[in-house]
Amino acid sequence: MSTSTATLAANPGATAASGAGASRALMIGVAGLVLTAVGFFISHDSHAVALSYLVGISFCTAIAIGMLLLVLIHHIFDASWSVVLRRQFEHGFAAFPWLGLLFLPLLIGSWMGTHDLVWPWMNLNYDMHGTTVGEDILYQKKSGFLNLGMLTGATVAFFLSWVWLGARLRKASFTQDQDGDIKWTSMNRVTAALGIPMTAISLSFAAIYWIKSLEYHWFSTMYGVWFFANCIRGALCCGVLIMVWLYRRGDFKGILNPNHFHSIGQLMLAFTVFWAYVTFSQYFLIWNANVPEETFWYNLRELNHDGSTNQWWYVGLVILFGHFFIPFFALLSYRFKITHHIITKIACWILAVILIDLCYNILPALKDEHGDSLPFLSMNLVWVLSSVVGVGGVCLWAYLRSLPTTKIIPIRDPRIVECLTHHE
Repeated sequence: MSTSTATLAANPGATAASGAGASRALMIGVAGLVLTAVGFFISHDSHAVALSYLVGISFCTAIAIGMLLLVLIHHIFDASWSVVLRRQFEHGFAAFPWLGLLFLPLLIGSWMGTHDLVWPWMNLNYDMHGTTVGEDILYQKKSGFLNLGMLTGATVAFFLSWVWLGARLRKASFTQDQDGDIKWTSMNRVTAALGIPMTAISLSFAAIYWIKSLEYHWFSTMYGVWFFANCIRGALCCGVLIMVWLYRRGDFKGILNPNHFHSIGQLMLAFTVFWAYVTFSQYFLIWNANVPEETFWYNLRELNHDGSTNQWWYVGLVILFGHFFIPFFALLSYRFKITHHIITKIACWILAVILIDLCYNILPALKDEHGDSLPFLSMNLVWVLSSVVGVGGVCLWAYLRSLPTTKIIPIRDPRIVECLTHHE
């Protein structure tokens, strides 16, 4: 193994830099959260700020879930090329407890009597254009699932499952660095066998509860898979940014080679196609069936009540080309996948469009007096950005705080040599 022990061990200078970076990330995160909180109290529409905050926390939670899934998949397939990247995702798991804590304001606000703070179905007197939620037959049929107690219990269960899985994976991986015992690898395989279905089910229900239920009349069997695709794509893009950052910092020099970037680029390409397949299938099935109970969701994102095209139609086109065509053709290139500054730009682009995709799914729940979705280019984007900065800053702080606590790569993993000599 050509990598020096000094490279693998915690570098005092790098450790200090990580500590300083963590402090800055926390300050930026707190500033973003404070700005969002101020917006909630000064804005004339607190519902809009709350939904914007839901966008921010859903975005960061999706990336963390994607990291968890990729590590679970790594263990179940006994992959070798991703061993060094796996360690960085394990540090990313440190964000789960904080994400759970940051989700609490949405639940607490609902319990304190602001029942329509985020999810209108919590207010049985909410006007549904001629009828109230409580009188709505569709809500009555779904009320056993859509109620505050179920939402709270399910959300707590989601985060507890993610925290528990992340803690098990971290403990086994970090302890193996010290004793080199193969039992920790076996333990993580067992955890992966249990964790993959657990995470798949929990992320699907989280997407349905948090996002899809904003328009509870709507039906879609593809929604959990759509959220899964964004989770994985977001995690892969963050993995690229981490790899390039650590390489430029010097930690990954002599560890990463072009084939590592090519492999993660291939996965980014594969899940770009997967996202397009899922999204197109959902749209085509609803368009082909032409059932009003389903088509209204897309109509809100295309037309106003008078038949004019609204801003969300153009956002949909941005998602179509930005989420599929542009990254698809870019990631076909071998050179683009292994060139650091190019793959970094592609990763940032995809992350930006994932955020827009979440806005497309969440913010049209805000409507004017005619029942039209509020414009995309509105004050809401300020609160979306402040929420992303706030929650993202806290997640970055958690990652940077965890980073110096163990080796930069899992030095005693059974497949570490295969990883360091990875080739196509």
